[in-house]
Amino acid sequence: METKTFDYIIIGAGPAGLASAQYAARGGLSTVVIDASGAGGQVSQISDLENYPGVYPALNGSFFMENMKLQAEAFGAEFEEATVSSIDKRGETFVVTTKKVIYEAPALCIATGAIHTELGVPGEKEFAGRGVSYCAVCDGPFFANKKIFVVGGGDSACSEATYLASLSKDVTIIHRRSSFRAQKAVVEKMRDAGVKPLYDTIVKEVKGDNVVTSLVIQNVQTGVVQEISADALFVFTGMLPQTELVDMLPKDEGGYIVTDEDMMTPMPGLFAAGDVRSKSFRQIVTAVSDGAIAAHAAQKFLDR
Repeated sequence: METKTFDYIIIGAGPAGLASAQYAARGGLSTVVIDASGAGGQVSQISDLENYPGVYPALNGSFFMENMKLQAEAFGAEFEEATVSSIDKRGETFVVTTKKVIYEAPALCIATGAIHTELGVPGEKEFAGRGVSYCAVCDGPFFANKKIFVVGGGDSACSEATYLASLSKDVTIIHRRSSFRAQKAVVEKMRDAGVKPLYDTIVKEVKGDNVVTSLVIQNVQTGVVQEISADALFVFTGMLPQTELVDMLPKDEGGYIVTDEDMMTPMPGLFAAGDVRSKSFRQIVTAVSDGAIAAHAAQKFLDR
């Protein structure tokens, strides 16, 4: 099997990975980014990216990420479309194995992100980005004064519903149980904002033409099924950080990788950046910041 050697390996080609690649390559590190799906991550699903500082008017997410990749390549970063099967450390060197190539480097960054837990109902995937969303800050403004539904019952769902209530007076939160599992203060704040609860209910299907127009819901107690009009469905049923390759690292209660302020994990030379990392706010701009910091810290680590 072929072996390739670099200064810095990045696994994951979302905003954090691409920003880290740009800063590392521009700083003189031989850098490779490995991702099974190519560059883009979840940002590629955004039709109008309007909340990234300096990007105005709004850009298509795929176009934005392609530009980030081209910028990193212009500074010398390499990209490999492959699935990583394992990560090992031999002495001071990280060994990243894919099907055809083994990559080695003294510094490694995990930028594999986190995926939203989906409902898994008909219409959800089809209308993603066209009424179905997993980010209130990203997409909420598109549905100002529209009929918005939120699914979930934890702190995240209730907090996001509260935010959406600042954009529309018609926000309903759907929860499969008879009470929310979120903190009492969070729930009270949501209620004060005017969010209407719909208990003991699940979403069975998302319907529409070019965009979402209705939801099919079911009461889990009575079994009654009905179709209700809707303009948007925001799903907040949990996030799954992609940490399978580095299960040995310490994580917070949500399963996110714990790092210091330089993105370094407890394992010297191993960094984590973006949505896979434990932090309070997950946005494209914070992922890019993480990636840049990780690259800078990696360079200092290698200099030492």
